[in-house]
Amino acid sequence: MERMRSSKEQPTRTSSSPPPRWAVRSARLIPLIVLPTGLWRLAMVCGFPSGYTEAGFVPFETPGAKMWMLTLSIVCELLALLSLGLVRPWGETLPGWLPVVGGRHVRPLAAVVPAAVGALTLTAIWAAMPWWWAYPHPDMTPVGSLVVGVLYQPLVLWGPLLGAITLSYHRRTRPRRLRAAH
Repeated sequence: MERMRSSKEQPTRTSSSPPPRWAVRSARLIPLIVLPTGLWRLAMVCGFPSGYTEAGFVPFETPGAKMWMLTLSIVCELLALLSLGLVRPWGETLPGWLPVVGGRHVRPLAAVVPAAVGALTLTAIWAAMPWWWAYPHPDMTPVGSLVVGVLYQPLVLWGPLLGAITLSYHRRTRPRRLRAAH
């Protein structure tokens, strides 16, 4: 028998409005922004120097470096795909097929806090990327440096886009009583 929850245990749920079109487009764009760098790293895992000189590529030929690049590529793409949860129904109610937690409502702060921390962290990490070409890259060929710079430049958008989507999610999912006050 399921016990009844008091209003203190369960915050007032929203029948949240659908996300704005710009948020949906932005969430779909994030995995596409991350994909080129992941593919570039996967090429290095497969032994392609990907713009490095012969001497510059040597450190990437070790099994540890290959495992790191493979893991980094997969984790980055999975994290980028999580941004879709901020605009999809599964970001508010977990899918029923999930064991134990399926069908439960997602507490908005459980999504907002990690997404906001991620947005700030990504913004800080990639803030210097526009100056890629201002620094020498002696371990890369000139064409390799150009290609890497072009592939990594879109990552500058990852943090700000995630931040905007997070703010949109927060506004849509906060309890009615808080929305009415604003």
